[in-house]
Amino acid sequence: MARLARSDWVDAAYARFSEDGIGAVAVEPIARMLGSTKGSFYWHFADRGALVDAVLERWRELETEDLIRDVDRIENPKERLAALLDTIAHRTAMRSGERTLYADAAAAEVSAAVAAVTDRRVQYLEELLVATGIAASESHRRAVIVVAAVIGFQQLVASGWDAGADPRSLVETLFALATDHPKRPET
Repeated sequence: MARLARSDWVDAAYARFSEDGIGAVAVEPIARMLGSTKGSFYWHFADRGALVDAVLERWRELETEDLIRDVDRIENPKERLAALLDTIAHRTAMRSGERTLYADAAAAEVSAAVAAVTDRRVQYLEELLVATGIAASESHRRAVIVVAAVIGFQQLVASGWDAGADPRSLVETLFALATDHPKRPET
């Protein structure tokens, strides 16, 4: 049997996380899945917490930073925002691990990572909304609403609820909510 690299353990743990959440990141089942021993695990990691940290770092990188890099290639900020929302909407069904992370965000082992990723997402959206013409004073509120809508939608999908609409129409509505310049009702 070939010696396992640290990345093999992280790959396997991330696969478990993606399917069943952070609670599925357990050393013995992953060792069995890899056809290895716990000794191999401890060669690369001090404990389960270190593996969880590596999984959370991979989640941050794949689900936030890579996505930001991808959409940042688009020059027009409104097109960039539309592409970002479209990508997120179409990936929601594949993000089981993330759905459970937000549901378990109060757990000490994930709270800091969830908060950091959420802050990064809000910050990126704020910058993007300002680039589309939204006032800086308004961009934070709108960015929070967009992030909250995405997280809420993930939770609804996880519950089995059918939105009754195709993801594209939901993206269009969220895009309009984020970028339109509504007029206040006259009093």
